[in-house]
Parts: sequence; C-alpha cells; structure tokens
Amino acid sequence: MASTFPGATGLSEVTIYDWPGADGCAGGSPHMHTASTEAYVVLEGTGRLETLNSDGFTSTPLEPGVVLWFTPGTVHRAVNDSGDLKVLVVMQNAGLPENGDAVMTFPPEHLADAESYGRAAALEIKDADAGLAEAEEAARRRRDLALEGYFALKAAVIESGPAALAEFHSAAARLVAPRTGAWAEVLAGGAAEQAENTRQQLASLDAAESFYLGKARTTMGQRKNRRVYGMCGRIQTWELSDS
Repeated sequence: MASTFPGATGLSEVTIYDWPGADGCAGGSPHMHTASTEAYVVLEGTGRLETLNSDGFTSTPLEPGVVLWFTPGTVHRAVNDSGDLKVLVVMQNAGLPENGDAVMTFPPEHLADAESYGRAAALEIKDADAGLAEAEEAARRRRDLALEGYFALKAAVIESGPAALAEFHSAAARLVAPRTGAWAEVLAGGAAEQAENTRQQLASLDAAESFYLGKARTTMGQRKNRRVYGMCGRIQTWELSDS
C-alpha cells in the first residue's frame, strides 16, 4: 500500500483563484463533499469562506492562523479578498475526493445525470503552471458555471432556510451513488485500515507488548513540480516516499 498522511488524510496547498466572479468577488468554484470533512489552515492573505449548510448561510473571515473545517453536505465558496489567499487543506478520507466525492453547484440541468455533470466538470488540461490561456479559460468557465448555480442556492437559503439545499443534496447523492463501491475499497485500505492498526496497537500495549514499536519508520514528502487547476484554486500536492 502507498504511504499516506496520518489517519489516511489528504494534504494540499491551495492558492485560491484571484479571478473575479459575476458578483465582483474573486475566488473558487463552490462545491460540497458528500463523504469527507475538509479543513482549512490559512497560510497567507485574507478572504472569506461562504458556506451553506444546516446553519443557513455563513461567511467566515479568513486570515493567517485561522483553522476551520466543515462536514459533508456543506456547500462552500472560498473568496480571495486580498488576491494572495493561500490555504493548507487537510482532507478526510484521502482517495475519496480524488475519485469524485465532491459535487460542484452547477445549475440543475447540469446535475440531471452523470453525463451532463461530467461535461460541465471536465478539464482537458489540468496543468496550472504551463501558462496555457485555453486551460485557464476552461477552469474559469467551470468556476463561473458553479457560481451561477451557487448564487441561486445562496438566495434560496437566505430566503427559505437550509431546507432549500434538499434538491441539490439529492442530485449530488444520485450523481455519486455509482461510485460508492470503489469508495468502500478506498476506505478499507485507508482510514479503516489505520484505525484497525491503532486498535491492535492498543491491544498490544494493554498486554505490555512492544514488538510493533520496532517497526517504526520515517516518511518524507516531496512537493510535486506542477500545480493543477482544482475547484478552489491552483493545487500543490506532495508525493510521499519511505526513507
């Protein structure tokens, strides 16, 4: 099994998009995760995280030192007020977000089926450091389409409360349902396996056995050379190798 971060979490550094949206605010593509909690650790710049969930609409200030997280079902939009907002993202269940755990807030006609959603979500070129104008334009179009649906959701939640999210939640669940079999395998080989390892370690300690401590090791992460276009911004990740 490939090395993972502690607890089978995912770790990435995201430079939030500085592209202005239709409302004049710069930022990323609003979306939600269906099975993973996400955490932000703000590294640089200032901005806001807009969220739609059981609390209704909330806008939380972002500045260096702020840590916040949000559970599955929270629609979130990162707003880059300073132009240089950068966050460290800690993601639960590494492997699930990379395999379609997230659903962007496209208008309803793009959420009708997997084919429609796939056309709206796809990016042919993901390299964010190649300087290709067509790649940035495609990422911006996707972001703007997600904003279009988000603005309608936000207005509905402000007017009618959290119940206004029900249709989007249902559409998202239908879209990801075919993937859950593969997700179960990711979970079994990731977070569930690490939890079981800890259970066995506790059992060993309870019996005053220390044999597993002799297998201790150190793992190092190397930054990947290229960033990719993500939903919130340009994503920098790490490759892990045993050392």
